Amino acid sequence: MSKQLLIETHTFHISPSQLNENVNKENGNLIVEGILATAEVKNGNGRYYAKDLWDREMDKYKDIVEQRRSMGELDHPESTVINLKNVSHLINDFWWDGDNVMGKIEILPTPSGNILKELIKNGVSVGVSSRGMGSLEPNGSVMEVQDDFELLCWDFVSTPSNPGSYMHVLKEGKEQITFDYTKVNQILHEILCSKGNCPIF
Repeated sequence: MSKQLLIETHTFHISPSQLNENVNKENGNLIVEGILATAEVKNGNGRYYAKDLWDREMDKYKDIVEQRRSMGELDHPESTVINLKNVSHLINDFWWDGDNVMGKIEILPTPSGNILKELIKNGVSVGVSSRGMGSLEPNGSVMEVQDDFELLCWDFVSTPSNPGSYMHVLKEGKEQITFDYTKVNQILHEILCSKGNCPIF
């Protein structure tokens, strides 16, 4: 089978304390943590990633993280190239927690990063999604991701491939803040039109 673009989305939870307490001490950028990927299970796309496959890709990605080149975009392009004008964040660290790849993400003060930060601060749910290239082979009810898989990056997305795969900002306790498209449109309008030039409204 030939290589194809593989996109997987996972729930990413941010607590209010993260919004208030987790900032980069050097530059004041917001830092969030959560699940980036899950191994050894059939995901919502019907795909299966072996843990050793993620291990290998994480080992390769460490150099990219150390060089601060571990950028991701706001929304997924249908491309293998990271578009610098859409960059919103950097992966600062990642580690295993059981079969979950956990990550620490720094939201950058770029146009896309500022939109992402304001969406998160206002309780909008967004998903975190891996982007990579690889081939698939059927194995029973799953499509197994093959050894030629290459991780490209993790992106923040509004419409994940898995139903319910959203990042949630939580109020005190367990009550979730619900998603409201009206609020999203208002926030985007305020951000994009703050200087009097409104390109989309």
